[in-house]
Amino acid sequence: MTSSVSVAIIGAGPAGLMAAQVLSEAGLQVDLFDAMPSVGRKFLLAGRGGLNLTHSEAYDSFVSRFGARQSNIEPWLREFDAEAVRSWAHGLGVETFVGTSGRVFPKEMKAAPLLRSWLQRLRHPGPGGVPVRFHMRHRLVGWAPAAQGESGGIFSFQTPAGEQRVQTSIAILALGGASWPRLGSDGAWVPWFCANGVGVAPLTPANSGFDVATTAARETEKTSSEGTAADEAGWSAYFRERFAGQPLKSVAITVRGDDQTSVFERRGEFVVTETGVEGSLIYAASSLLRGALADKGVATLYLDLLPSHTYAQVLSAVQAPRDGQSLANHLRRRLRLEGVKTALLNELLPRESMRDHELLARAIKSLPIVLAVPRPIEEAISTAGGVRFESLDEFLQISHAPGVFCAGEMLDWEAPTGGYLLTACMASGVRAARGVLRLGTTPA
Repeated sequence: MTSSVSVAIIGAGPAGLMAAQVLSEAGLQVDLFDAMPSVGRKFLLAGRGGLNLTHSEAYDSFVSRFGARQSNIEPWLREFDAEAVRSWAHGLGVETFVGTSGRVFPKEMKAAPLLRSWLQRLRHPGPGGVPVRFHMRHRLVGWAPAAQGESGGIFSFQTPAGEQRVQTSIAILALGGASWPRLGSDGAWVPWFCANGVGVAPLTPANSGFDVATTAARETEKTSSEGTAADEAGWSAYFRERFAGQPLKSVAITVRGDDQTSVFERRGEFVVTETGVEGSLIYAASSLLRGALADKGVATLYLDLLPSHTYAQVLSAVQAPRDGQSLANHLRRRLRLEGVKTALLNELLPRESMRDHELLARAIKSLPIVLAVPRPIEEAISTAGGVRFESLDEFLQISHAPGVFCAGEMLDWEAPTGGYLLTACMASGVRAARGVLRLGTTPA
């Protein structure tokens, strides 16, 4: 069964929804398809702990967060930047505020009210707009590009009523990456794109946690244990059982280059997991850490447990007389170092280093944590890799497939958490939609 539509948008995440809004308000009939029963599943999940819409930092700093792809993404942000995101939310009746970290949130801190207002706008646009038609439970299972000289193509969907094909001359694909596949983004589109000659960089986890390599305490544990469990890397059983889930607050991490000079330094916090580390500070450095793992098979981050103290201050406190106290009590009394922070020192340092004042002070200021592997892509907040920009024109249209555009996380870019991902996804939807409008598509 084949039907025809004027403009098809496939993927009802932030990029697809924003593209739909731009085109709907321009007077085009838009048909929006998604595999899930309802729209914005990952958007809602992201807002479960407080929806981080964007970031309030200066524009130059904001665009720098996109690393190697800054030059590709900056044109999107010139059209739809962080301030535009706030204005868009206000236009939907959702007030925003800037948190202490500079991140921007809705005043209600929730994604659901904003999404409801957004869908209301899409279904009931203002004067001159055309309501968007939604087609849920339509899972894309194939794409046949149009014949030479034509645009668009035929898209095949698996639906509750069986397979259906949709022919369109204009399509915007916002299919997501491969993180959180249960919410609809499973990367299944990659083989079809490759088969149709579209360049795709392999999808890899971004904004993900990492498993740690074998620690000093784990090595000691291995010598006294039996069975296959003794061969596992990671934290010792003692540390894992008592401290998994504990946050490390008011710390700083450094990543060093091949010449041991710093290539990344930032304060913040992260969490100890059962297998390693995760959290905002880790996500911010994840691209560098992932690159080191790919190049060398191992990556090291250096943890400053007391960034507000100098090395000299720490050394002086460590060298002070203990007055009969244990080392743990001494560190707590002199440096307010306790809990998971002290436990990390015991986990990662050989016993003799804990007894050496200078080695201990250096470790408190620069504790090496060796990472072995990223967590699986299914657990990542987002993915790196995707459709290469070399396969697209400046408005994200596939160069050799006229009328077919790409947007959102399925493109080959990444950014740390902090509102950068969501802002750029929405901006890419705006960019692709304006590319459609440049084609001179006839309004509905």
